[in-house]
Amino acid sequence: MLTLIHLLAVMSPGPDFAVVVRQSISFDRKTALITSLGIGVGIAVHMAYTLLGLGFIITQSEIGFLFAQLVGICYLSFLAFKLLNSKPQTTLSEEVTLDNNPRHHKKAFLLGVMTNVLNPKATLFFLAIFTTVVSITTPMYVQTIYALWIILTTILWFSLVSVFFSQKKIRAKFVSHGYIFERIMGMVLLMFAAKLLWQLDVL
Repeated sequence: MLTLIHLLAVMSPGPDFAVVVRQSISFDRKTALITSLGIGVGIAVHMAYTLLGLGFIITQSEIGFLFAQLVGICYLSFLAFKLLNSKPQTTLSEEVTLDNNPRHHKKAFLLGVMTNVLNPKATLFFLAIFTTVVSITTPMYVQTIYALWIILTTILWFSLVSVFFSQKKIRAKFVSHGYIFERIMGMVLLMFAAKLLWQLDVL
């Protein structure tokens, strides 16, 4: 049950998916895979505080949880506006340079981590799973196995997304107009942010 719920959730379009697709098409496969790894680390952060019980504490503090949600919304909005301002710039020479650019890869990794960690939906999702599907009597080692499974399957899924969208034939259809695609991804992220803002309890 737990694995099915998670697979359905991770495969559904969201901020993580939008960012990985954008990285695959606008940059290259390696960049997208590193971003996917960052998302996996973001999941690990959620798993850590959920298993430690901090997630429950956060949700019990209305002001604290509201602040966490607003931070997430602001970050998604920041990414959205950054993409909406994209301009034509992708060339083959840039890709070759990026392939061996540690700074670029670090930014890609952090993008994956921050996009996932600051997504309020993820906090609610994992808290819901570990307070309903997983019993409080479930041994910690079993919960840890669940957490590792969720982390690994998340990385695997987004790695597959990276491989698919970074194929030459697929990228060729987007690369000449990559900035248009980035603006579309920006609109998608902005809609996610707006939806999250609309669903806040204070509204």
